[in-house]
Amino acid sequence: MKVRVLGCSGAIAKDCRTTSFLLDHDVLVDAGTGVGDLTLDEMRGIDHVLLTHSHLDHVAALPLMVDAIAGQRTTPIQIHALQGTIDALRAHIFNNTIWPDFSRIPTPEAPFLSFHPLTTGQTLLMAGKHVEVLPAVHTVPAVGYAVTAGTGCWVFTGDTERNPALWARINQLNVSMLVIETAFSNRERDLARRSLHLSPHSLASELDCIDKGRNYPIYITHTKPAETELIMAEIQRFDQTAPFGPNVTHDIRWLRAGQEFEL
Repeated sequence: MKVRVLGCSGAIAKDCRTTSFLLDHDVLVDAGTGVGDLTLDEMRGIDHVLLTHSHLDHVAALPLMVDAIAGQRTTPIQIHALQGTIDALRAHIFNNTIWPDFSRIPTPEAPFLSFHPLTTGQTLLMAGKHVEVLPAVHTVPAVGYAVTAGTGCWVFTGDTERNPALWARINQLNVSMLVIETAFSNRERDLARRSLHLSPHSLASELDCIDKGRNYPIYITHTKPAETELIMAEIQRFDQTAPFGPNVTHDIRWLRAGQEFEL
């Protein structure tokens, strides 16, 4: 399975695109502004969109993408999300005021997109990939995902704060790569806590939840552009040269748009 990072920033700026990942050629995880770097042919090949939650940095490009390609497809684009996320999209985006309701256009029987509710803990077989819906702790209904094509899992936390249930499940999985958010620096740790995001301080305690002896690459995503260097410097103190707890080290890296991984 190929994982292509389209966007992994917590906000926009030059060369900073918000959250979106393309798995192989046909599954999109979140639809932030990074989707805009895909060609029309690449967008046409997307059959499934997995959304973690309804916040704009994770869905901003979805209505524009559907508008760009829907008329060139013969089947609806399937949008998979929690019911709360679907409700938010219907009420606030695909509402015929902000954007047309493409779930009923051109006809309710043959729309450009279709919504498919998910529940936490559910597993799906999608385009040859096994997808498990993981718990997240955020200010709106939210999830993460573990995706595998038969070997190790690509695990994406989505936006989340401290999340014991997530680590209980991750410690049972064969993880090849973990993508975890750290949106704020330690000087903003109170804001991170109130907005249910991680800072390096809370990230350290979260990574302490990984079972001893388990080691896999950990990629940091969702950093605010103005604080990325500071966030990574604070995290670097805990990287291979410094332990997270007794006798524990982690392979921590910064995720960048444009990176591709084979799992």
